[in-house]
Amino acid sequence: MIPAKYAHIAFGFVLSCLMSLLVSGVSTFRAAGFVDGFAGVWVGAWLASWMVAFPVVLVVAPVARRVVGRLVTA
Repeated sequence: MIPAKYAHIAFGFVLSCLMSLLVSGVSTFRAAGFVDGFAGVWVGAWLASWMVAFPVVLVVAPVARRVVGRLVTA
């Protein structure tokens, strides 16, 4: 188990993994269609996008929380 103080990093890891997987899949399909080797092309696109998405999520998430905090009422 991961200590609670690292929850924000674990959350960013899981969120960036899933979101980049979905977005790269859609983008790969739209660009290439369902071709032979689609899974390999998708995985390559996903790994590249995840390497960008993970650190970005860690930086952007606190900003997004503050913005949402100002938009909602208790």
